[in-house]
Amino acid sequence: MTNLRARGISRPLMLSLAGALLGLSAARADSWTSTDGLYQLDFESEIEPLAINRLHRWTVTLTDRDGNPVVSADIEVTGGMPEHNHGLPTVPQVTGELGDGRYVLEGMRFHMQGYWELVFAIDSALGKDTVIVDITIDR
Repeated sequence: MTNLRARGISRPLMLSLAGALLGLSAARADSWTSTDGLYQLDFESEIEPLAINRLHRWTVTLTDRDGNPVVSADIEVTGGMPEHNHGLPTVPQVTGELGDGRYVLEGMRFHMQGYWELVFAIDSALGKDTVIVDITIDR
């Protein structure tokens, strides 16, 4: 995997390619920028590719616009399927901080295929801002 990254192929692209070969996919971007540009957010799921009806946890990485880890942030997560006008089937919670801007998010579950938006309301020493993570679950 390191050799592919050195050649400019990102981890999400590698996972998407691998998922496509296996007939599975969950489209997602590499990282997301907050509305006011204070934060960059990325995540790793304990299940890849993302799938419906599987309760799982994420490791969320939060950095500032210069790539420095953001520590001691308060993070609240809401969201849902805007096209279906309903929220998440669970109430995800940040349950711990791992250091270096990494946080444990537990209680993630998607119960339908389709387009999802997750809203991360973040408050830290940098200020309050919102990151909207868009994900499409294909299977």
